[in-house]
Amino acid sequence: MRAVLQRVLEARVVVDGQITGEIDTGMLVFLGIGKQDDLEKGRKLMDKILKYRFFDDEQGKMSWNVQQANGGILLVSQFTLMAQTQKGLRPDFGPAMPPAEAKILYEQLVDYTRSQFKQLQTGIFAADMKVHLINDGPVTFQLEIE
Repeated sequence: MRAVLQRVLEARVVVDGQITGEIDTGMLVFLGIGKQDDLEKGRKLMDKILKYRFFDDEQGKMSWNVQQANGGILLVSQFTLMAQTQKGLRPDFGPAMPPAEAKILYEQLVDYTRSQFKQLQTGIFAADMKVHLINDGPVTFQLEIE
């Protein structure tokens, strides 16, 4: 399971012209789910994301997590994060979990994360999403749980 975290001043997801999720200051999380992933791995990753300290404190040092920074989270499923790109000129999506299974796990992770953190917004699984963001910094990290 992989996640790309971006510290944002604002972010939103638009599907068919409608905003499905929107936050002000906080973190945009793109989440990729692989064939070998499960709810336990997902919970570990989401716990790490919630505790990850990449927001500035009063001294400008990255030492606050999203809750301490009074931020929100916009969680967006993105199977392309699981692509193998080492060979050739075309991504191989073989490592990604099949969509029907991934949707179930993604929804379980959304429910779990909401139980831990109320300021969670999402995109729509497998939709053609338009993601708008203003990256703050820019600050971007990739986290992975194997």
